Amino acid sequence: MPKLCYLDAFSGVSGDMLVGALAGAGADQTAIIAAIASLGVDVRVSFEQVKRQGIGATKFHVHAEETSRHRHLPAILKMIERGEMPERAKQDAAAVFQRLGEAEAFVHQMPIEKVHFHEVGAIDSIADIVGACVGFELLGAGEIVCSPLNLGSGTVNTEHGLLPVPAPATMALVAGVPVYSSGPAVELTTPTGAAVVTTLARSFGVMPPMTVKSAGYGAGSRDFPGQANVLRVILGEANGALEATAVSVMEANIDDSSPQVLAYAVERLFAAGALDVTLQPIEMKKGRPGVLLRVIAKPEDRETLAQIVFAETSSLGLRFQTAERRVQARAWIDVETTHGKVRMKVSGMGYAPEYEDCRLLAQAAGLPLKQIIAEANAAYLNNSR
Repeated sequence: MPKLCYLDAFSGVSGDMLVGALAGAGADQTAIIAAIASLGVDVRVSFEQVKRQGIGATKFHVHAEETSRHRHLPAILKMIERGEMPERAKQDAAAVFQRLGEAEAFVHQMPIEKVHFHEVGAIDSIADIVGACVGFELLGAGEIVCSPLNLGSGTVNTEHGLLPVPAPATMALVAGVPVYSSGPAVELTTPTGAAVVTTLARSFGVMPPMTVKSAGYGAGSRDFPGQANVLRVILGEANGALEATAVSVMEANIDDSSPQVLAYAVERLFAAGALDVTLQPIEMKKGRPGVLLRVIAKPEDRETLAQIVFAETSSLGLRFQTAERRVQARAWIDVETTHGKVRMKVSGMGYAPEYEDCRLLAQAAGLPLKQIIAEANAAYLNNSR
């Protein structure tokens, strides 16, 4: 059964940290080494057990002579294709490099086929990306979720000179991803690490409900005082809630839209996938009455819903927050009433008839809505005995 893999990037993520963490979580080190060796390049890799602020972790080392050689994307993709590794790992590694190439092309304002890979195209980064993709496949990671990324701060030396953290390629890669900066003033998330997680992770946020099977810690190159410089990989099986526990909360203070316009905006937001939308009366500056619009959304729907808010209301800005929620698993059960079928939402000991079903039956029968709701509840209880 495919496993759920959570990446806890509280100290950022780099390619070597990721490979080390996957090996620490149980990925066969010999198989990773063999896959990298099959690329046919002059590189030697190894694993070492180290400590970072007292935490035992796995350090992935890459020893190569070709770190200054530049490569184009087609040559790297051919190298991966002829390697001996699972087909999914090949596809994932190729997708990571494609995304990395697109980011470099955007940063340097040139066609992707003309991009020269520098640090990220050196053989050590190729080994990191292939090693990570093989590691995920060895662990049977069917779904990958990542925490918000700690990017670090300060500056970093690159082939293009001294650049601010995050490096331009990293900045392009993490667009639309929750990020923050904490800890020492160094680069914590590298372009290679950002490329892997933004390509392969389904979502970013808090740890999803899961039964933990194993965990591994991948060590970064430095040992910082006061912060364990490790990436944690948690592997397990999904359980409990069926919906994501990470949500985006969008808010806007509005004082010059009519109630009818706001009601229509709420309808559109729900139709576009909002999990919840509320309107709350507030008092704004100079005593003006206003409305607080709050939208709760799945992270992947955030930008779509934001555009609806801008289009349908007078708001010129939105506040975004990432929040955590807990939801119980629920199921839909059909019950028959004397006036027709009603869907019941059931969760644990709780149950409730679907409003729209009851409304349509009440209108068709010319009966009060509360009567249809009562009949649906009675039908469910009778069926549950």
